[in-house]
Amino acid sequence: MRPFGTTIFSEMSALAVRTGSINLGQGFPDTDGPAEMLDAAARALREGANQYPPLPGIPALRTAIAEHERRFWALPRDPGTEVVVTAGATEAIAAAILGLCERGDEVVTFEPYYDSYAASITLAGAVRRPVTLRPGPDGRYTFDEGELRAAFGPRTRLVLLNSPHNPTGKVFTRAELTLIAGLCQEFDTYAVTDEVYEHLVFTDAAEPHVPLASLPGMHDRTLRISSAGKTFSCTGWKVGWATGPARLVSAVTRVKQFLTFVNAGPLQPAVAVALGLPESYFTGFRAELQARRDHLTAGLTEAGFAVQPSEGTYFVTADITPLGGTDGIEFCRELPERCGVVAVPTQVFYDNREAGRHLIRFAFCKREAVIDEAAQRLSKLGRQ
Repeated sequence: MRPFGTTIFSEMSALAVRTGSINLGQGFPDTDGPAEMLDAAARALREGANQYPPLPGIPALRTAIAEHERRFWALPRDPGTEVVVTAGATEAIAAAILGLCERGDEVVTFEPYYDSYAASITLAGAVRRPVTLRPGPDGRYTFDEGELRAAFGPRTRLVLLNSPHNPTGKVFTRAELTLIAGLCQEFDTYAVTDEVYEHLVFTDAAEPHVPLASLPGMHDRTLRISSAGKTFSCTGWKVGWATGPARLVSAVTRVKQFLTFVNAGPLQPAVAVALGLPESYFTGFRAELQARRDHLTAGLTEAGFAVQPSEGTYFVTADITPLGGTDGIEFCRELPERCGVVAVPTQVFYDNREAGRHLIRFAFCKREAVIDEAAQRLSKLGRQ
């Protein structure tokens, strides 16, 4: 693990604190989640839900997760055997990779990737085979079919797919997912899908979100991962889950018991309440984040960045070359002193660093007043 060092999120967040800058680097909201969820958590704290919950999660939450997947994605789940609650999606991803991969197995994933992917693959003794996402003619990120096919081979154990995708904001299309599904079946591999932004696909996305598990031939070979943190603005609660065939969920559970064992006892009942909120909550939340995306995108464009389209998530990526930038790490380390704003360099999420050297990521999951102030500060860049 020595090559991994301190995460870029820790470095940039510490830089924000030290310089008094606005932190648009790390993806956490600056408002709390729905009142119904917060009230349920307070009740649980006072009514005795403060001891170890069951290893796979309390029955009410597992039932709510299963119902949520049926309600939104028409995916049938047995809450008793096909759902496990985890310490956020990060633990679910780590436990899935550790539970499914042997030393020397290969994991196909798309870069840029969330930094825990590389660490979890390394901890398992497996080998990552990244496929690079690049902006196409319309600015939306895509990948080369030949490059994806070349990443598969006799040692391929699983595909690790994040859609909606952090940090690019890409939503994989049905045609792309069909290609991935076909390769999974051709090479007899599992799929682990990180879908924590499942409810943050914006109305101007090329296509709606489609879970890979819903495609023909994929239900029995896919572990689907999500969490409460992003959808309900409670990232500090670290309540996630993995769903899928019982044999794959069992592999996750066997590893999880030696990582955190259990987590978030009094918060699990509250997440169960949140998952049952009416449709209006989910559409309203999406509309609010889409408006903030548009607000930040306008500010970044006015400041001189070339902004890539973001179809979903909390994030938008921007090209620094119009502002004379050539290295995202250097640019982000200097940005707080230049204008009092923190962003994250996306090159740290690539094996092929050159592909992302000119790109940086901004989070728009902040109050409009914060986005306004950040945009005003960033406007100084064009005058420097």
